[in-house]
Amino acid sequence: MSEQRLIVGHINGVFGVHGWLKIFSHTDPRENILSYSPWWINFKGEWREVKIVDSKVQQGGKTLVAKIENVDDRDVAREYMGCDIAIEDSQLQRGNGEFFWVDLIGCQVETQQGELLGEVKDLIETGAHDVLRVSGEHSVLIPFVMDEFIISVDTDNKKIVVDWQLDEES
Repeated sequence: MSEQRLIVGHINGVFGVHGWLKIFSHTDPRENILSYSPWWINFKGEWREVKIVDSKVQQGGKTLVAKIENVDDRDVAREYMGCDIAIEDSQLQRGNGEFFWVDLIGCQVETQQGELLGEVKDLIETGAHDVLRVSGEHSVLIPFVMDEFIISVDTDNKKIVVDWQLDEES
């Protein structure tokens, strides 16, 4: 059985003439993507495991570039443009009680009174704080603010308890 892959970025360009790839990262901080190896790249609809032979942060920390095994010229590198980059879930290091966004997807969300609101479909980054998008009988957006709206998160049992009430008009 294959382990779950998590998309952490994509290839958005080429860099130089020796096969280097420009990387757009979804990690925080952005350069963390360069610390994962191997990568899985979705190349022409097929996931391929690739080894990173070198990587750099360029131009004042704004551009990430990587060199992968067996890609040695610009023309070959260009074929990888637009490809998603994923890692295996086991590559993420979680401390006690820590979780990642991907761990929250699929969690059941219920109020402190035990009312089921639905399931986390995704999260939205707003700048001020992240927001859970919960789908159930009603669609609900809940700010992900621990100890204010989010009372507890149990990723092992896929359950989130919130201090939230549905509007009467929902």
